[in-house]
Amino acid sequence: MTNQVIKLNDENFESLNKKDAKLVVRLWAEWCAPCQMMSPIYEQVADNLADENIIMGELNIDDFPSVAAKLAVRSIPTVVVFKNGKEINRSVGMMPAPELQALILKD
Repeated sequence: MTNQVIKLNDENFESLNKKDAKLVVRLWAEWCAPCQMMSPIYEQVADNLADENIIMGELNIDDFPSVAAKLAVRSIPTVVVFKNGKEINRSVGMMPAPELQALILKD
């Protein structure tokens, strides 16, 4: 995993979501084949976009089910984009890098 992607948990999800930057969260699980296939795509996009204005994180739903429940995640992989603490975009399922990047950059 690239150092541009932050491993999220119950505590840092809440604190990072309160920042002014966009928070992009990939929800995944070890047993999920599409999640595993999307991992390098997510890391590539993080390498291109992550900075002080875009925080890229990932959360294992098996380790932190409370966040997944709070976000009403029913399928994985799911990517949720937050701005100023509010959800602004969401996508479920595999997506190529250009589509993921467009989802993140869309306001």
